[in-house]
Amino acid sequence: MGSTQIEQVRQAVVDGKHNDIEGLVRAAIDDRIEVEQIINEGLIGAMDVVGSRFANSEIFVPEMLVSALTMKKGLAIVKPLLTETNTEPKGTILIGTVKGDLHDIGKNLVIMMLEGAGLNVVDLGVNLSVEKAVTKVEELKPDILGLSALLTTTMPEMQKVIKLLEDKGLRKSVKVMVGGAPLDRTFAEKIGADGYGKDAAEAVQLARTLMSQN
Repeated sequence: MGSTQIEQVRQAVVDGKHNDIEGLVRAAIDDRIEVEQIINEGLIGAMDVVGSRFANSEIFVPEMLVSALTMKKGLAIVKPLLTETNTEPKGTILIGTVKGDLHDIGKNLVIMMLEGAGLNVVDLGVNLSVEKAVTKVEELKPDILGLSALLTTTMPEMQKVIKLLEDKGLRKSVKVMVGGAPLDRTFAEKIGADGYGKDAAEAVQLARTLMSQN
């Protein structure tokens, strides 16, 4: 029975059935299916499928957003139970759009996908100053700092963040990943970032890879 319910949860997320997900997750909890199983096999398993379909151009941003929102609704039901079972998040990521840039659709999609992958994500918002980014790294000691930019004029802010992390002796303690439409892998390497994700699905894979290196 449990595997059928997990499959129903997973399929609801893949299909973006946001009106059905809460009922399906609650039914799985009522039937005493392990919270970790609901998250890992149901919700995260679904987002892996969604991410792979997106990477293969089988679905596009609107469909992925609906699936991510569906996953988030399901996650909201099980999150209070996580503290009861002492399930540790798989790692912490800070993510923000750099100073001078107010675009957040891409950032928000990446955040939903990362949460769907079981990571603890702290949203630093938009127009993020170099000083605030570095202060938050000092304060929260994340595994990864993610920086986003949609304007070519704000891209240099990313390098300034990395430089200040180095100056404060924090660079070795945190991985830096960057993303956004005008960026590419060459730019990421040039400014000293640890990785570049061209879209939300790639950002999740990159975060998992970087996390395993810590």
